[in-house]
Amino acid sequence: MNFENLLFETDAHVATVTLNRPDRLNALSAGLREDLYAVTDHIHSNDDIRAVIITGAGRGFCSGADVGARPEPAVEPEVPSQNNRLDQYGWVGKLATAVYEVGVPTIAAMNGVAAGAGMSVSLACDIRVGSTNSRFKTVFAERGLSPDTGMSYFLPRLIGYGRAADLIFTSRDVYGEEAYRLGLLDRLVEPDEVMTAARETAAMICALPPMAIRSGKRTLQQNQDLDFHRALRNETVGLSHATRAPHDMKEQREAFLEKRKPTFTGN
Repeated sequence: MNFENLLFETDAHVATVTLNRPDRLNALSAGLREDLYAVTDHIHSNDDIRAVIITGAGRGFCSGADVGARPEPAVEPEVPSQNNRLDQYGWVGKLATAVYEVGVPTIAAMNGVAAGAGMSVSLACDIRVGSTNSRFKTVFAERGLSPDTGMSYFLPRLIGYGRAADLIFTSRDVYGEEAYRLGLLDRLVEPDEVMTAARETAAMICALPPMAIRSGKRTLQQNQDLDFHRALRNETVGLSHATRAPHDMKEQREAFLEKRKPTFTGN
């Protein structure tokens, strides 16, 4: 698949999505957003993809909404589709949903700054790998805005209410080591090892039964806001989904008994 504003490649069940507007620190133009909707749609429906790495070209992950973008002069604006006009969340909600609801694990490779909606995109991923060069900045208050693109949902769940309030109300920079300490980063490596670490993490995920991973992700997401007993019910449903791959269930048993590395297919 070819896109105008991002790069997309797959290798050994891992899809890598690179936001590709380095001259704008990969700011979220309308074109880049449309490409992200399309690529996440493709990934969601592709059984061969078992993990996704999202990163940015150049020296940043994503600087947020492209506030410098201007419409072409003397061109009739395109009327959004009826479904888009009915979307109460707008593009910010649509983008958060597109990233968050990809059915396989997503890894944000934090190669530089992630600000505003760009920070939200990284928080919508399941795992964040970064270095001392990684930088997070909520930025919304500076622009006279309250948080969007899912930040008010993701951030308190990752680092707690008080720390989320600190970052949103002060809009201060958070660099790699503090980000790791707070829980914004899950793995902290050297700057030149970020993509290597992200690929190693993806490879570990891809080595496990795909249905178990997909079901595990769904269960984790569904249970974030439930009480204990409803969470247990979701786990029971998740177990039934995870075992709907008879080949892999047999393979993991046989590989254990034969003391060899298993090969899983998702079937």
